[in-house]
Amino acid sequence: MTTTPRYSDEELEEFRQLILSKIETAQALYDELCASLRNNDGNDTADTSPTFKVLEEGANTLEREATARLAERQRQFIGHLRKALVRIENKTYGVCRATGKLIPKERLRAVPHATLCVEAKNDPRH
Repeated sequence: MTTTPRYSDEELEEFRQLILSKIETAQALYDELCASLRNNDGNDTADTSPTFKVLEEGANTLEREATARLAERQRQFIGHLRKALVRIENKTYGVCRATGKLIPKERLRAVPHATLCVEAKNDPRH
């Protein structure tokens, strides 16, 4: 009977703490981006000439769209990190979903939500 490789409970706890820290940081940035999107006071174009008003409104629209994209990426990142926490609870964290081998710790420290080892990630079939 072969057993599936897995990280020890101590190693999983180390990764859990790393992920919780990353979630906290990512959530703070997400909250800041959302607050920026909701901000309607202050720098409006009410007192500028029509030409500058149009240009400034266009720039504001582009900036808001970029901020919205960043906020969405943060939201997705947080979701991936939370899924990694579930894998830790299931004791499947750090196992490559393509090869079944353990993902190296160095990769997991750099990309804690990784589900593929570098070998599988670089394989176009995955």
